[in-house]
Amino acid sequence: MNEHDMRLRTKQFALRVVRLVNAMPASVAGRQIGRQLFDCGTSVGANYRAACRARSKAEFIAKLGIVEEEADESAYWMEVIVEGGILKPSLVEPLRREANELLAMVIASRKTAMQNVKSANAERSKIKN
Repeated sequence: MNEHDMRLRTKQFALRVVRLVNAMPASVAGRQIGRQLFDCGTSVGANYRAACRARSKAEFIAKLGIVEEEADESAYWMEVIVEGGILKPSLVEPLRREANELLAMVIASRKTAMQNVKSANAERSKIKN
């Protein structure tokens, strides 16, 4: 998946999170958990966009780490919503699966970027010696 596709996919994820949060009950739990999910779910795409604008490989890797954390937290809150009986699993599970897919892609991208940095550093070290 290229950068453009991932930007669109993370934005669609945010929009789906917004719709899910709007479907939450107006109970204390619904409002609080909804707020938590809203915050982390909408920041996945925002932080991915920030990673794309990184000024260095190190900054890119660090920002992808934030995307990873936010996607994982999103999946967590969706698990709480289902296991807590706040919403029906059929309303939440497709979005939870998407959170986990995004998480897996970001983890893979981050690992690749870190390996590329290590390889480049090793190559520079060989040249110096």
